[in-house]
Amino acid sequence: MQKKIKLAAIAICYSSLAFAQSVGNGQKNEVQNESAFTFTESQLGEDDNITQNVTIINSNSNVYASGVGYLFSPVRFRYRAFNQKYNEVYINGMPMNDMESGQFRFSLIGGLNNQTRNSDTSLPFENNAYMVSAMAGSTNYDFRPANMPRGHRVSIAAANRSYTARGVYSYNSGLNSKGWAFSVGLTYRWASRGYVEGTFYNSLSYFLGVQKVLGSRMQHSLSFTTWGNPTERGTQGAATDESYWLANDYQYNPYWGYQNGKKRNSRVVNEFSPSALFTWDWKIDNDMKLTTTLGGKLGHYSSTKLNYNNTDNPQPDYYKLLPSSYYDVFDPTDTGNRTEASLVGWTKAYNYLTASKANRQVNWDRLYLANANASAQGSDAMYYVENRHSNQSMLTLASTLNANINKLTTWNLGVILATSRTHHYKTMEDLLGATSFHNINTYALGTYAPGADELQYDLNHPNALVGKGDIFAYDYNIFVNKGYAWTSFTRTFGRLHGLAAIKAGGTSMSRDGKMRNGLFPNNSFGGSGTATFAEATGKLALTLNAGRGHTFSMGASYGWNAPTASVAFQAAEMNNDFVTNLKNERVFSSEIGYQYLSSWLHANVSAYYSYVDRVTEWIPIYFDDINSFSYVSLTNNAKRFYGVEAGLDFKLSSAFNLKFLGTVSEAKYANNANVRYLNSTKGTYDTDVLLNKGMRESGTPLTALSAGISYHQGGWYVDLNGNYYDRIYLSYSPYYRYQKVLAKLGRVDESNNYIVSSQDKGKGGLMLDGSIGRNIYLKKGSLSINLMVTNILNNRRIVTGGYEQSRSDATASGNTRGYKFSANPKKFYAYGTNGMLNITYKF
Repeated sequence: MQKKIKLAAIAICYSSLAFAQSVGNGQKNEVQNESAFTFTESQLGEDDNITQNVTIINSNSNVYASGVGYLFSPVRFRYRAFNQKYNEVYINGMPMNDMESGQFRFSLIGGLNNQTRNSDTSLPFENNAYMVSAMAGSTNYDFRPANMPRGHRVSIAAANRSYTARGVYSYNSGLNSKGWAFSVGLTYRWASRGYVEGTFYNSLSYFLGVQKVLGSRMQHSLSFTTWGNPTERGTQGAATDESYWLANDYQYNPYWGYQNGKKRNSRVVNEFSPSALFTWDWKIDNDMKLTTTLGGKLGHYSSTKLNYNNTDNPQPDYYKLLPSSYYDVFDPTDTGNRTEASLVGWTKAYNYLTASKANRQVNWDRLYLANANASAQGSDAMYYVENRHSNQSMLTLASTLNANINKLTTWNLGVILATSRTHHYKTMEDLLGATSFHNINTYALGTYAPGADELQYDLNHPNALVGKGDIFAYDYNIFVNKGYAWTSFTRTFGRLHGLAAIKAGGTSMSRDGKMRNGLFPNNSFGGSGTATFAEATGKLALTLNAGRGHTFSMGASYGWNAPTASVAFQAAEMNNDFVTNLKNERVFSSEIGYQYLSSWLHANVSAYYSYVDRVTEWIPIYFDDINSFSYVSLTNNAKRFYGVEAGLDFKLSSAFNLKFLGTVSEAKYANNANVRYLNSTKGTYDTDVLLNKGMRESGTPLTALSAGISYHQGGWYVDLNGNYYDRIYLSYSPYYRYQKVLAKLGRVDESNNYIVSSQDKGKGGLMLDGSIGRNIYLKKGSLSINLMVTNILNNRRIVTGGYEQSRSDATASGNTRGYKFSANPKKFYAYGTNGMLNITYKF
């Protein structure tokens, strides 16, 4: 055995000359039924532009974790409220999380329903065969053609969600007598209008895989897989309750408007990340396997935005257009903004915005007319549509040795090497009829005289004329390199099972600017230098089988994580500066659990506590008062996550099951953060203290409960679930809580304590979801018909996310505004009743 291990270890060291990875010894999840899987796919959230997405987590051994992945997805539930970067996704053992943000983009595998069924998921303190499990769990998708179910599969679906029609075809040959296996897949998803008015969807997904098993003992397997998901979609923007009220629609979308009588969306996302991987599996013997995967992607992502140049904001829900900007409806003591004249202004605005839907949307025709007038006077475009690009290319090598030392002991070890380059730049998408636009920083006009070098976005090409497709404003690359070695060891001692795991390595990052910004002429063009961080994580877990179905478990881990490159630069669009006081995150996580399993009951309850400090966050904010973007870095954050999770699955009869699951959790900041920010109007930094202690993680319910009943018998399956959500916090505004700002506004009590506003919350509530389906076995193949309906009771008042506006209730001169930004956070609301009818034929 020792000789074989040495041989395998040598092979790992030279794995750059060979390639592979397999699922190995981890617990393999059962294939999800059509009801559960289709429900999940339609709710993944890939059709939005929110960075913090849902968390996909599952476990056969945990009633709670096996259900929350799809039950709570309509409200963008995140496991334990962790940032999605703590949930790691692999394909054939190769990490697929974005190397700059740390998060996995589910649009990378969008439409690949059939190919992603075969997966291995591990909870935070469960062992797996491809890496030390992450703090929010890890999932490995197996894309090997030989491991996919043999046969043809054709399905069509109709829905009223982000897309209205879907067609799917897949074919898997299985492993033939000559050792070959092939897999192909094609999916098309489409909507001329999605659930939200003004949105659309157009996506074609493809998958191609080939595998060859060879060797005298069939001990070697080589597989190649490539896939992609080119997608174009119109998106939805958040809005205030006042705007939703005026439109009488909780899905009001301010991003679209009429142009020549036709709908046009100002925020259109185009995304295509063709990916490929080559996997070599070497079965050394029955107890040992070496697997290595080499793969990469060429990502292309862009998102358009309507912008303006030295003129009024063209957004139809801009606060100056709303009735409450004329008359203060929130503060009865604000007599200056509650006059008769103010009421007349309120009434006129209300009458205008409620008279016609077109009045509440982008007026494209007016923007074209304004630009035509500007061009006639020899001026630059007043309005234009820009396109922000983030194109990431990534190359990764992952190699793992899985060994069963004996019946009681397993040992896994591996290495991962990865590199990425993300090209960030902005192009001109549409001048909206204007004839000229120059590459200058109009935000800084007023701070610097016209013609000043400080106004140039690129001193190497001053006053450059910008046409359609030309790059302007910013252009830079972010480079990230990662390398890890890891190992995990499990041993069973009678009724006790132990896990020990460790991961160690490092991350480096740098910026390379392609423009010499006038505010930072000596620190924007060219390389930034390199920041390097060592990383390590250790984990211990114990499971005690107490007999008669009772199991107790506990686990703890501690580690140092590098900050992600997405938060490491102070103002990457302007210069090469790293955030000051940039450090590794320190991450502690722990959990205790109990499980009972019998023929009629499967129950589990877990309590967890996690603490993360030295956290760096980065937020871009627009200040209307000074017409400036502010690039804000928050350092030395500390966060606490703790709560209880429970699940009960009662088997009432051979056909009926009753299931309860839920969590009550907390996820909040444990201290005040250091702030450093840069405004785009000048090239200097300001510092402050952010009083964010006690603020909560946003965009996910911290209380989520579910009760459901299911009937599965004779080919029929019926599920009905009532889900309750509460404590859904909105993303807090740093500006409201800067120490200097509070002092300036006089928000200090008699004891000289700062008066910090509480964080805004969204309304929760009850959502009833159900599905009914039938499997019919035919002479050749089988037919599956499934209808899923979400939010049967049409509760449209449940908030799924949003943010406080980062603007002051006082003007720059200190006068009180009629409009109260602090009382008008922007929100997203859950879809009303929506569903999908899916018909699948397998043969």
